[in-house]
Amino acid sequence: MLTGVVIDALDVARMDRFWRDATQGRTGGLRLRFEPTSQQKQAHKNRLHLDLAGGPDWPAEVARLLALGATRVDIGQGDVPWDVLADPEGNEFCVLRPGHPGVLTDSGLVAICLDVAEEDRHAQSAFWQSQADWRAVVSHDWGVRLRRSPTSTVSLVMGPPAAPKAARNRLRLEVTHPHREPGEFLDAAGNEFHVTC
Repeated sequence: MLTGVVIDALDVARMDRFWRDATQGRTGGLRLRFEPTSQQKQAHKNRLHLDLAGGPDWPAEVARLLALGATRVDIGQGDVPWDVLADPEGNEFCVLRPGHPGVLTDSGLVAICLDVAEEDRHAQSAFWQSQADWRAVVSHDWGVRLRRSPTSTVSLVMGPPAAPKAARNRLRLEVTHPHREPGEFLDAAGNEFHVTC
């Protein structure tokens, strides 16, 4: 079962504090766990990122996140109906505006987004449905959305474009699996993920 996201951090305490404040503790029951690293984030976009709900007053929510230590970033998104920010260590995340498809709450974590190349879409969808024990609730030409239940506030969204895989992923999914050895493994597209008991 999908239980959380592991995030590499140069400063674990700072990152934990930032994300606890950024999500206001609203993570849909998922855990954000931080692992110490000495490696700086590379310049390329992460393959996995988080989406937060901006709520009815999304400009104020963006201002609040910037005051917490987030920064605006340009990853080539162009003119889109969401704001792209980065946490204090440069990990991209999005703040979704009201009316964004698939958002079921006004605050907190609403999506974990995994880049999936078009040719990997079906394999990744099947793989993550089996590992996460979440089911597809929406499937589009561009990708798929999984949820624990139809009313769960957090979804796993998979679709293109896929960022190049130049190094170990800085953000990784974490699953609990009673019949599998704990450790780090690769999904169908070579993305690392963690298994815990």
